[in-house]
Amino acid sequence: MATYLDRILAAHRAAAISDERDRATLERLASDMAPARGFRSALAAVDGAVDGIGVIAEVKRRSPSKGDLFADLDPATLATDYAVGGATCLSVLTDSDHFGGSVSDLQMARTACDLPVLRKDFTVSALDVLDARLMGADCVLLIAAALDDIELRDFHALAVDIGLDVLVEIHDERELDRALEVGATLIGVNQRDLVTFQVDHERAVRMAGVIPDAAVPIAESGVRGPDDARSLAEAGYRAVLVGESLVTSGDPRRAVAALRSR
Repeated sequence: MATYLDRILAAHRAAAISDERDRATLERLASDMAPARGFRSALAAVDGAVDGIGVIAEVKRRSPSKGDLFADLDPATLATDYAVGGATCLSVLTDSDHFGGSVSDLQMARTACDLPVLRKDFTVSALDVLDARLMGADCVLLIAAALDDIELRDFHALAVDIGLDVLVEIHDERELDRALEVGATLIGVNQRDLVTFQVDHERAVRMAGVIPDAAVPIAESGVRGPDDARSLAEAGYRAVLVGESLVTSGDPRRAVAALRSR
């Protein structure tokens, strides 16, 4: 059975095949960019005993499964609210067809505050990695389930080479092994099953116990509020990546602050 991820990836891979831009030219442009803000270093600096759990607050207009969440959001205003509320980093959806995001959303959010920004999208080519750097992102997402071993290795190496941090998203022990094999130091555990869409909190807790100390563990998806954040922090996660519950909260500053509270 094809999952929503399969359909989205098929669209992105088709677009990548038709992309005829010159990689060498993009690499030169990426090399001339100003240094990225330290996404990983910001998360690694979070002291749970003092600061509470880190929060990667997401600018997210819609989702394939639930439709519009906050379709007419203003990225700059939302990013400012997140920063004032105590967010550690930002995540911005740039997929337009399925999530309603854009490169402009990322750039407006990043300009509005000093927080490091993750480009949240479906990276399927080297040009996607280069685009993340060129649009101003500080970190790029690589989804282990979406890439073969060679792609995961090559894209991770390219991202590091051009100054990006890399968040490798996994679901289980096998994907964790693949992430560690390429040298991942930011590991995101997606709590949501890609086939059933159900949140498996117990699996996320289990995975926290096997992620090496050298990697920063992040829990993604299905974080509904402070109670979820607290239990994930107790399991060993350094940060949570939260979108839906923040953009639908009506008060993103207070919602972020509540997640951060010990």
